[in-house]
Amino acid sequence: MIRVALPLLLLAAVVAAAVIADRPQPPADLTFINGEDPNTLDLQRMSWTQDLRLARLLSEGLTRTDPFTRDFRQEPAVAESWTVSDDGRTYIFRIRDDAKWSNGDPVTAHDFVYSWRRALLPETACKYINFFWFLEGGRAFYDWRTDALADLEERASRGQSHPGEGLELWQTTLDKFDELVGVKATGDRTLVVTLERPVPYFLELCAFPLLYPLYPPLLDRYEHPNPDTGRIESSAGWTKAGTLISNGPFILERWRFKRDMRLERNPYYWDAASINLDSISIPSITDPNAVVLAYESGGIDWSSDVTAPYRADMYARKLAFYDEHRDEYDALVAQGLDPIEIDRRLPEDPRAHIHAFPVFGTYFYNFNCSKKLSDGRPNPFADARVRRAFAMTIDKRAIVEDIKRIGEPVARTLIPPGSLGPGYHSPRGLDCISDAKNDEQREAIAQRARDLLAEAGYPDPDEFITVELVFNKDSGHDLIAQSIAKDWQRYLGVKCTLAQKELKVYRNDLIKHNFITARAGWWGDYGDPTTFLEISRSDNGNNDRNFKSPAFDAMLDDADYEPDPQKRLDMLAECERVLMEEELPMVPLYHYVQMSLFDAHHLSGPTSHPRQEQHVELFDILSDGKGADVPRSLPPLVGSAE
Repeated sequence: MIRVALPLLLLAAVVAAAVIADRPQPPADLTFINGEDPNTLDLQRMSWTQDLRLARLLSEGLTRTDPFTRDFRQEPAVAESWTVSDDGRTYIFRIRDDAKWSNGDPVTAHDFVYSWRRALLPETACKYINFFWFLEGGRAFYDWRTDALADLEERASRGQSHPGEGLELWQTTLDKFDELVGVKATGDRTLVVTLERPVPYFLELCAFPLLYPLYPPLLDRYEHPNPDTGRIESSAGWTKAGTLISNGPFILERWRFKRDMRLERNPYYWDAASINLDSISIPSITDPNAVVLAYESGGIDWSSDVTAPYRADMYARKLAFYDEHRDEYDALVAQGLDPIEIDRRLPEDPRAHIHAFPVFGTYFYNFNCSKKLSDGRPNPFADARVRRAFAMTIDKRAIVEDIKRIGEPVARTLIPPGSLGPGYHSPRGLDCISDAKNDEQREAIAQRARDLLAEAGYPDPDEFITVELVFNKDSGHDLIAQSIAKDWQRYLGVKCTLAQKELKVYRNDLIKHNFITARAGWWGDYGDPTTFLEISRSDNGNNDRNFKSPAFDAMLDDADYEPDPQKRLDMLAECERVLMEEELPMVPLYHYVQMSLFDAHHLSGPTSHPRQEQHVELFDILSDGKGADVPRSLPPLVGSAE
């Protein structure tokens, strides 16, 4: 009887535990949709917007950005102050005494040294490794470690290594980092950073999540050097709810895969008094229509991105609302008010809950620039003339006016013109058929494109490879791909096929260069031309196109070491000209407009700043009795001290 009862009791206990674990929690103060599900909470392996947004909720770096300043001002965060040497290469950061991890341990300068060293290990596969190559000796250390691992692997394959040699290599690696890299903790509260060269935007980089600290005792439980290979090997689990230790305004209380995340206020956060929320819920809703329905039914307070196919109609209704209040609206615009502040001053109306803000980003199509395709066939897109021909025969205007319909500007350049201030002069870009004012001009541009193909050795379109366009599901990518394919078939006579893939498969194909052409996009991470240009450097972790040009790399290098600020910007503008008028590893289609859903009368915190870096930790549900309950927005453009 006991033998029969015991399994039943165990089963009952398991069921009870599951019920308790799945018990509904009280409603969170803020509920928002973060776009796609997160890919990783490992700070140094992030590159997607939804991951970076979570990172800013859970962690914090030496500095942070104020999204309510026009110049995107940097302010103290974990570092309470800093000094910069006269030559602009050495930064001394003072770590604040009250900076703590979510378990109450102090955040120290040593934690930053540990984390930045981890980022520089080639086996970490940091997507933004070039940020860490700004450190003095950073690239030299990375190259040394890469060579040392390869040498040990090669000797091991010949039976010439000895047991435990991997552990010896790891100790040598620690010593070599201390010897080469300009990151030193001179005590718990002082971090000294020396750069290879002056980096005008380094303080802004310090506010980027990949430079945030990780908690060393936690990582040491999950990552160890392989005793034979010397490589650091990671085991899963350290980013799970209940395990992850972070230093930001919130902690990860729950993460149910493809269901939801819940964040709770971090009681040890040094600036907890500035946080207006006790809890945040992030349900996993990836269907664009379901997102809109969830908002309209009152289930969420903010959606970071609206991609429903009828969003243009939603925005048209908002424009109709403005027309109904035209005199008042025009008067507010004349005052230079922020668009969010304008919405707050107009009468409440659900039509005003859709928002469209221009952003620091560009939608483009990648060309695979590898000499051979993944299946071993010669790749015609390795020739820049072929890339230019295909870039010239896309009707970008038809895409933005007939498909997108929310006011995105047609893109001739990678960097949105005017986004970097008056000192940066964008190149003209490559002519394409959407520039034509009549059929005759359009045909002339198409003929020049066909001549380029013939010059590259492809006079007969029937002998050209079938061009596959790769894109992920949703967001209208399929309609854009169809439009491009029709243009190429019509003007170049080539055969095209469409390949719609699940997001993870699509991402992996890009990383492995397993495509011919593929949709892509890029949002700038900091306010400098290099945030767009560096992704085409030969060894950049985000160079999905596998574009390799020593000449282009040298141009970037020359600009890096140019001390005159204006001359440097002019050199970078020439880099963009070469990229957009000669090389064309990607063809820009349009500059993004970000659409979101929220009620400006109900929610404070979203910003209309073109950088569209939304800091959810600053959000505040107005009139809920918690936090400041004071609406925030960008200062007026007219007469502003900004």
